Amino acid sequence: MSDLYDDDILIWSEHQVELLRRLAAGEAVNETPDWLNIIEEVADVGRNSLRACRSRLFQALLHDLKAAAWPQSRDAPHWRSEVRVARVNAVDAYTPSMRQRIDVASLYAKAVHAMPESVDGQPPLPVSDVCPVTLDELLSVVP
Repeated sequence: MSDLYDDDILIWSEHQVELLRRLAAGEAVNETPDWLNIIEEVADVGRNSLRACRSRLFQALLHDLKAAAWPQSRDAPHWRSEVRVARVNAVDAYTPSMRQRIDVASLYAKAVHAMPESVDGQPPLPVSDVCPVTLDELLSVVP
């Protein structure tokens, strides 16, 4: 069954789900679930959720920086919209256990580093080197 994991993850996962459901129902099965890969997949669920939340927060910070650095750009309204979308999506992905695993200052530093050197031929206005927002502020979305 491990070969199927590498060859066709969809069929592998459907088969593993069926095995686990049967075992959970107390049914005897003639096959052992692919425990090693199941364990890795369960571990990946948490890592992927955390990664998705961090990515959305990074995008919010980056677009907010661009809007602050080039407030007169024709793209500024779009960037501000992207900030709102990314924050809403971050809220949806966030769980309280992520709090200690999200370093907003580090995400901000990466966003500063990822900023373009110019937009429409214009250099950026100065932005703070220190993250001006907290995780709670990023996650506070006003409807």
